[in-house]
Amino acid sequence: MGRLARTEGLTDVQQEILGAVRHFVDREILPVATELEHADTYPQEIVEGLKKLGVFGLMIPEEYGGLGESLLTYALAVEELSRGWMSVSGIINTHFIVAYMVRQHGTVEQKARLLPRLATGELRGAFSMSEPGCGSDVSAIRTKARLDGDSYVIDGQKMWLTNGGSANLVAVLCRTDQGADSVYRNMTTFLIEKEPGFGEVAPGLTIPGKIEKMGYKGVDTTELLFDSYRLPADRVLGGEPGRGFYQMMDGIEVGRVNVAARGCGVARRAFELAIAYAQQRETFGKRIADHQAVQFRLAEMATKVEAAHQMVVMAARRKDSGERNDLEAGMAKYLASEYCKEVVEDSFRIHGGYGYSKEYEIERLYREAPMLLIGEGTADIQKMVIGRRLLEDYRL
Repeated sequence: MGRLARTEGLTDVQQEILGAVRHFVDREILPVATELEHADTYPQEIVEGLKKLGVFGLMIPEEYGGLGESLLTYALAVEELSRGWMSVSGIINTHFIVAYMVRQHGTVEQKARLLPRLATGELRGAFSMSEPGCGSDVSAIRTKARLDGDSYVIDGQKMWLTNGGSANLVAVLCRTDQGADSVYRNMTTFLIEKEPGFGEVAPGLTIPGKIEKMGYKGVDTTELLFDSYRLPADRVLGGEPGRGFYQMMDGIEVGRVNVAARGCGVARRAFELAIAYAQQRETFGKRIADHQAVQFRLAEMATKVEAAHQMVVMAARRKDSGERNDLEAGMAKYLASEYCKEVVEDSFRIHGGYGYSKEYEIERLYREAPMLLIGEGTADIQKMVIGRRLLEDYRL
């Protein structure tokens, strides 16, 4: 491991966990990632290995069978996984957000029933807010749930559901008529258990199939269609309707730290590939690493990798301390995703024509990095969050 992206002050347990994840990435993910990605193949063997490592229960309390670790530990683990293959971290991230929401907002019964199975990976989580007509504008969602006796009936269409086919527990945000004067207090999160797979997985609940994507392959991204889908009223997260928007935003806040960590991992891998290639490739009678222009590019890349990593560490530690971290999470997600794109592109340039070949790993990273620019909120959304929080803190 090089000098970049080190984290000071980790406990022996944290170092042991991260060492195990790093070893798993080097041994089980990097050798097969590009082949699986090109074939758009779900990494089932990798997922089984992560279950054995306990990664699915990393932040779930020990009383429910998890490891009880911090957001910082989780973010650093995600950085290592993304260094291997970003799609693997996507499989973990949506699961993690659902587990976090159940832990923070679930009823006693929901925690006891769901968290132990989430910790082992028996239950695999996905969450759903976006719809075909809205992404970051959550207030515009149209999927609606109406109370009918002791059940809710849901109608509508959801979009961009990561793990939609493979997950068997989905947290879904719907409109409900609470009679509140705010659209945000008329939203409810439902915990829907379903069978993995595609097609009509339950009466009135359909997963049409995988959405074809430029990158971020292997992991399934789907729609979610409701047609008079009925579920018991006790499937409301926290037991009380009208709190769904705030529960989802809490999950997204830690999810933004996760996406930022993904950016750090992809950028670090792009840098590793570039600095290795620069010492092997020769032009004009010397290694390209000995050309000043290439050294300048490597220097800029390394600085961005380091800055993004430290921003992620700060945002995670702020959340772990119990403080509000929406400002830091927004900054980390914005900086890490933008820097990731730039570092990957610079690595692509250093590879020259070979970077355009599918034979070289950088081609895969070049297609993966753009997803980070839009996942968990675009750069413009992050800047809105950051700007509003700054105005709160520096109000005249």
